[in-house]
Amino acid sequence: MTAPRIEIDLDRVERNTRVLVGRLAARHVRVLGVTKATLGSPAIAAAMLRGGAVGLGDSRVDNLARLAGLDGSVPRTLIRSPMLSQVPRVVRSAATSLNTEPAVIAALDDAARHAGNRHDVILMVELGDLREGIAVNDLAAAVGVVLRSRSLRLAGLGANLACQNGVVPDDTNMGVLHRLVDRTESQHHLDLDVVSSGNSANLDWALTTTRLGRTNELRLGEAILLGTEPLRRAPVAGLSTDAFTLVGEVIEAADKPAQPWGARAEAAYGAPPARTTRGTLRQAIVALGRQDVDLDGLTPPDGISVLGMSSDHLVLDTGDVRIAVGDEISFRLGYGALVRAMTSPFVARAEHGGLPDLRAPGGLAADPPGRASSA
Repeated sequence: MTAPRIEIDLDRVERNTRVLVGRLAARHVRVLGVTKATLGSPAIAAAMLRGGAVGLGDSRVDNLARLAGLDGSVPRTLIRSPMLSQVPRVVRSAATSLNTEPAVIAALDDAARHAGNRHDVILMVELGDLREGIAVNDLAAAVGVVLRSRSLRLAGLGANLACQNGVVPDDTNMGVLHRLVDRTESQHHLDLDVVSSGNSANLDWALTTTRLGRTNELRLGEAILLGTEPLRRAPVAGLSTDAFTLVGEVIEAADKPAQPWGARAEAAYGAPPARTTRGTLRQAIVALGRQDVDLDGLTPPDGISVLGMSSDHLVLDTGDVRIAVGDEISFRLGYGALVRAMTSPFVARAEHGGLPDLRAPGGLAADPPGRASSA
């Protein structure tokens, strides 16, 4: 089988989804499965849906189009504010989008009207992490823009924390969102369907707080895919953390001096990593590079350590582990490493488990061209 490749256990993705759906359902919170880290993989999306996710979310319109299925029945949400240049595609590819800009909302209204359909809008509120979000004092005006539109529906309010500045979801900031929901409903005599309070970083809060308030939906990607929560990158009890494994092939294995020699300057990616070992070491090179995966979040097997990585070479100290040319080495992936590997055109996919007919007529659309896949 070709390398590098990502080995994907679809059954573990499904099981992680089912566990999280069950835990959150007990608190009347539903799960939107987020596929953006997987290049909108139809097989992974199908595993999330089998696990009980109520719909799919992605930040890229191309991925949402890939997830449409031939009948377009899978509920899809664009979880990044739409680009004005893509608004016509947004209303064709997603039933719902997260929004912050009045100009974009107006363009969505025009596009939805021309397409002859209705588009749902969730307005995102800024709660302190300083990524996307409407200022609290400006929310009423944004609500008015949606309500005056002809082809849009205000589906709900949402928020996003922890992604930009690591702000932790808690009763205080979530309470602000919940009060805004109450105020919006009261002022406009509405019943909002969706209070999308956050992402995988909200899990601990959502499962332990006594003040869950109006929250009824979370957008979960990392927790489902990797079994971890983003705030401390800690495993979530009861979830599989090995649904994804990156496999690379060894192209050189030799005893080499532990220290370089000669005059030194910048390496390919800035200052070279410090080496503290003396004498000689057993070094292996794997055909993996920064074009394929982020070094941050790449974890080798026990007994092997990373010495450095360039565009297409991963250099390892293999210690006492016996490694030969042609051997394959499997790596665990953090979120950043998963995103890069899943979106690299040089990394194949090997999908295991799941249903055998994912790409049959009437099923989900095929993976993008050029990406090897086996179910």
